[in-house]
Amino acid sequence: MNDKNTEINEFEAALQEGLGVKDVKVGDVVQGTIVEIHGDVVLIDVGGKSEAVLQREELEQPGTGDPVEVVVTAIGENIEVSHNLALEQKLKERLAEAVESGEPVEGKVSGRRKGGFDVIVAGVRGFCPMSQIDEYRTEDFDAHLGQVYQFKVLEYQPDDRKLVVSRAALIREEKERLKNEAWDRLEEGAVVEGVVRSLPEFGAFIDLGGVDGLVHVTELSHHRVNKPSDVLEIGQKVEVKIVGLDRGKNRISLSIKETQEDPWSSVAERFPARGPFEGKVVRSAPFGVFVQLEPGVDGLLHVSQLPPGVDLKSEEVQEGQTINGWIKEIDLENRRISLTLRRLPDRDPWERIEMRYQEGQTVEGIVEHGTDFGVFVELEPGVSALIPMSETGLDRGVDPRDKFDPGANVVAKVMSVDGNRQRISLSIRSHLRDKERNEYLQHMDSGAGQDQAGISGFGAQLKAALQKKKK
Repeated sequence: MNDKNTEINEFEAALQEGLGVKDVKVGDVVQGTIVEIHGDVVLIDVGGKSEAVLQREELEQPGTGDPVEVVVTAIGENIEVSHNLALEQKLKERLAEAVESGEPVEGKVSGRRKGGFDVIVAGVRGFCPMSQIDEYRTEDFDAHLGQVYQFKVLEYQPDDRKLVVSRAALIREEKERLKNEAWDRLEEGAVVEGVVRSLPEFGAFIDLGGVDGLVHVTELSHHRVNKPSDVLEIGQKVEVKIVGLDRGKNRISLSIKETQEDPWSSVAERFPARGPFEGKVVRSAPFGVFVQLEPGVDGLLHVSQLPPGVDLKSEEVQEGQTINGWIKEIDLENRRISLTLRRLPDRDPWERIEMRYQEGQTVEGIVEHGTDFGVFVELEPGVSALIPMSETGLDRGVDPRDKFDPGANVVAKVMSVDGNRQRISLSIRSHLRDKERNEYLQHMDSGAGQDQAGISGFGAQLKAALQKKKK
């Protein structure tokens, strides 16, 4: 057997020497140059005394002097070579290297079969499992047919013609690379551009180019946002400010609101105290309604500032209605604006209030509204007083809202005045008691010259006591 192999090697060596080539054997990949084209064959200079022969069909547009890589397929009377085999050999080497290095290869999705897709990589048919064609599962698998993608080679066995590739693995690796790059370049306080990826009810996820950050619904705008989809669209480009970074928890907090001008920065100039306003009722509460003066600026119209005859159930203060009134107070520190539908006086009505109202004085006012603890009465524009429940003259358990209609006139006695706290307390009960006493005295005075025989002993004593007190 050894003698026979020796004879073959000696024969090949003789052929190589006769053809003028040395150290070249079948299977070698060599670099040659096209020297002539004759019909169906191309003569290739591979460094010997005679040219190697290549079938012309293996080259698309051969030209004299062009370099070409070939594989030696036979050594006999002529040297026979193949360009296709050289390409195939080179591809095999590249695919084998791709398995080790992870370098991507380009392939075209040519068909679909059970469990996956056929992918052609440089003429070699491979297989991509269904779960590996994309990172996310889709119902429209045919959308991938005919597409040219980059793939990662998972397995390659040239002898068994087995090639398994994955597009999803490459996508995941790319996302991980972009994610790490993003974390390295992002910093708290920076303003960056992103793309809206999704809009859940609690906010918006923004793609920052490798990582996602969350803009909470309260950070979408300076004005109240009910649904993120009301102000943003998926795919929209937005500027966001990074307000929090936590790489350990893979969490990025963003704000769109902080990239916009704060409407409260100049609200005092646009809505001066005692000035008029026009706004839309945006929501109601047990104590009043909130009115949007402009996007990002709401004011509170307290129930006590509704005009007589209007309450929270009235049509004119329901959500969506446009109302006009006056700015009562502005609290910039706490971002609060108090509104009123009652015309405000030109000056502070509580200034020197004790000069106009004193304890024991009888006053007349207009019922504003009733509450569980009493009745509010307007004495003059900007000045309201309270009749406590115990001073309304109503029986226990009676709701003052059922007995005192907004807009009705009421007469009461001033019980206390506190200008510093802007509080005045009234009493209907005391007023009625005084009224009854005065009426009785007047009645008694009108009969002073008449015979007192008809007066009972108790009546005479009461009259005497009252007269004595009067004196």
